[in-house]
Amino acid sequence: MLADFHNQPRKDRIIIALDCEIDKAIALAYELAGEAKWVKVGMTLYYAYGEALVKILKERGYNVFLDLKFFDIPHQVRGAAKSATLSHADMITMHAVGGQPMMKAALEGSHEASEILKSDDPATLAITVLTSMGEEDLQHMGVSRELNEQIKFLAKSAVDTGLSGVVASPQEAAMLREVLGPDAFIVTPGVRPAGAEIGDQNRVATPKEAFDNGASHIVVGRPITGADDPVAAFREIAASLD
Repeated sequence: MLADFHNQPRKDRIIIALDCEIDKAIALAYELAGEAKWVKVGMTLYYAYGEALVKILKERGYNVFLDLKFFDIPHQVRGAAKSATLSHADMITMHAVGGQPMMKAALEGSHEASEILKSDDPATLAITVLTSMGEEDLQHMGVSRELNEQIKFLAKSAVDTGLSGVVASPQEAAMLREVLGPDAFIVTPGVRPAGAEIGDQNRVATPKEAFDNGASHIVVGRPITGADDPVAAFREIAASLD
């Protein structure tokens, strides 16, 4: 089961972010099949290609992290979560700042879809604070809490609602593991191998640091998808986790 991540090797909890053009995304999915267990599909690809893309990835044997970051009134989010789950997504996201009624509606929608599919519910994750944001960004948004306090507040609100866990930067993983306990999903983007460019991420760590800090899964994009040899890049990261 997806929820039993404790017994899964770290390499099987690396999520490849397919944040690229469709042709390259499909090529990468074929190339990395049998190596990686997870891929992430974000808004750009999904809005263009929808459920058909998820189907292709599932047929290649992947678990699919559908990262659409729902944020709307509860009725809309319930429907969105149901539709995402019916696409056979294994993990979905929403913004914790949407509030507990919205997150509860997402749980209801995803569970309803799972009953139709006769499958397990997907992992449900709340976005706390985007890894591209820092303290100053929160101030500009009128958030009075300090960054870590805002992250902890939103994470606890999400898990108290019943979500599987959160998306947060690897720099907050240890703090959140302490707050949320051993079984919560803590999925960390902003992961870069030592020496890699950080791009538009502000709060980063190496893959091993992220797992050592308490991440259940890590999301890696450009260091693998932008490599001359994506399989070799994946294997190098996997080897660094031991």
